[in-house]
Amino acid sequence: MGSMLESAHKMIERVASKLELTEGQVSELTTADKVHYFDIEVADKTHHAYRVQHSNKRGPYKGGIRFHADVDEDEVRALALLMSLKTAAVGIPMGGGKGGVVIDPRKHDDTHVEAVARAYVQNLHEHIGPHKDVPAPDVNTNSEIIDWMVDEFAKISGDQTKASFTGKSLKNGGSKGREEATGRGGMIVLREHLKSIQKDPKTVTVAVQGVGNVGFWFAKLAEQELGVRIIAVADSKRTLVIKDFTNNQDRLSLEPYNGHKRGMIEDLDSRYTEFLPSDEVVKLDVEVLVLAALGDVVTEDNLDNVKAPILLELANGPVTDEAYDRLTQQGTVIVPDIIANAGGVIVSYLEWLQNIESESWDEDRVNQKLEQILGSASKKMIETAKQQKISLKEAAFSMAIEELLN
Repeated sequence: MGSMLESAHKMIERVASKLELTEGQVSELTTADKVHYFDIEVADKTHHAYRVQHSNKRGPYKGGIRFHADVDEDEVRALALLMSLKTAAVGIPMGGGKGGVVIDPRKHDDTHVEAVARAYVQNLHEHIGPHKDVPAPDVNTNSEIIDWMVDEFAKISGDQTKASFTGKSLKNGGSKGREEATGRGGMIVLREHLKSIQKDPKTVTVAVQGVGNVGFWFAKLAEQELGVRIIAVADSKRTLVIKDFTNNQDRLSLEPYNGHKRGMIEDLDSRYTEFLPSDEVVKLDVEVLVLAALGDVVTEDNLDNVKAPILLELANGPVTDEAYDRLTQQGTVIVPDIIANAGGVIVSYLEWLQNIESESWDEDRVNQKLEQILGSASKKMIETAKQQKISLKEAAFSMAIEELLN
């Protein structure tokens, strides 16, 4: 069992024992409804592909499709389970699913990637659709890839609503505010946590591990709307940090940028900054460490390096169960992924709703609805943790489990 899946199962078991659930109920929570596995053959290449449909008890299966060389069944199962928990925790009427194709799209031209995207739909078309399973983009997939998939599904099924997928381009039925949604959601959840501990955001230093779409928008919006100091950003190659940041008020401003792009870290470099190895970001003595890259980045091997008192999980499963246990015992607060990064799936749900109702909302309306849904879920998580004297993660899982078993 992959460690992300293992961590999710362990957390469910931990919360289940507190909720006095039966073995049957635990099994119901951890068992996927269906696992689809097939091969996609394009030119002379074979790509393994998956779609795990975990639970549709609360609505159509919902979850991204990632194109990545390391995709495997355990990872997709874990992410599908986390998606069921996420949609339940924030109270939207969708279920949980996830998909993946073993491919590094950077090693293939657009023609090859498009053929893989269309073949994915050809293999799955009977099992997806606006009221069955609504996929979305994920790691290494984007609105262009989703547009190809929507087009293929429409050709095969005749569906014209475009509600079969979310994360589409704006011209093809996508929602305003979708690109920023996960980052904006993380900012909302952090704001509520800081409020609950009576901490002024303007005094808070933040390091962001992973400055792709999610990490970028979180950093930009948290700086703009909360006034936090972004003092470090890291990608897979290196960390850029403000020199001697504890003794000055310098910050990395992402304000001038309107989307993450290659070369942004070089642009931000100045005489006030220095480059460190990529993994050094985890060791920085900041108030908030934002984990916005991939899963399993804080483990038993490196948890002793973590100095930040608050970890914000913007990636799925970035802290392993063993690391979570030890860090929580030490008093580190881990703001859990199933609430912290739910902004993306909430705005995906809002996109689906707009498509079903043949509407197109302005960005303010989308952001307002995101604020209502996620602000309310964050407050409930914080209140549950306080009342039951449990961690935020246990509170979020507890909220989700009660919804799924109702």
